[in-house]
Amino acid sequence: MSRANFEKAKSILGTPAFEADGVLIYKMDCSDGMKMLSDELVDLTITSPPYNIGKEYEEISALDSYLSWCTNWLNEIYRLTKGDGSFWLNVGYFEVKDKGLAVPISYLLWDKSPFYMLQEIVWNYAAGVACKNRFSPRNEKLLWYVKNPKQYTFNLDAVRDPNVKYPNQKKNGKLRCNPLGKNPSDVWQIAKVTSGKNRSSVERTPHPAQFPIEMVERMMKSSSNEGDLILDPFMGSGSTAECALRNGRYVIGFELEDKYIGYAKDRITKYLTDQEESKKQTELPFAV
Repeated sequence: MSRANFEKAKSILGTPAFEADGVLIYKMDCSDGMKMLSDELVDLTITSPPYNIGKEYEEISALDSYLSWCTNWLNEIYRLTKGDGSFWLNVGYFEVKDKGLAVPISYLLWDKSPFYMLQEIVWNYAAGVACKNRFSPRNEKLLWYVKNPKQYTFNLDAVRDPNVKYPNQKKNGKLRCNPLGKNPSDVWQIAKVTSGKNRSSVERTPHPAQFPIEMVERMMKSSSNEGDLILDPFMGSGSTAECALRNGRYVIGFELEDKYIGYAKDRITKYLTDQEESKKQTELPFAV
């Protein structure tokens, strides 16, 4: 069914800016693109929108305008999500004039759609700005929404943390811990995608705000199944697309900047090329 929905979306949206096996990326405003699509098309949405803090890909808007804009695409995501589907939203902080310096955007967006907010996850990382007059920020929020709180996909075993302190501890002769590992909890310690000489992450692209693949993978594996259709309205450097390819999902994304589409194209093409080369190596006959 997801493959059919993938093809259906392509027939509606037309020729993408970039296409690979199971990947469609459109140079299009996400609100415009999503409005073209039919209800309950996608299984899972994972995205991180502009934070309204003046990054190179955005212009700072008045607070009311920003919240109105967000409400628009949040409601479109809800409409497109299947009845048992989920939505993961990553947001950070911004300044609210005369109210606060580092106000979590999640405080202002969490109830701006009909979604049921199942849980807030804290993404904790080590790298970041060092502050002198306040504590250095080292976290962002992940809001996990579902359309139906009584029926949604959750694959805990797919994302268990194998780093267990006492993996062989028993009670009444039975292991106390699941052999696959522990529940990762609602605080995820995942490294940011860093830049700079001698400290740049392997997956780093020139994009100024890049999702780490490890974090996307935990959201994707826990909240969808192989063959599902994933949506990312703010595709950026293509982390969601690459992760979907790695994990046997279809993916549709929207992005306005040509250079970001180029970054996504480069990393997806590299991944597919590496996979093809690896396949060839495994198929080589043994020397006799």
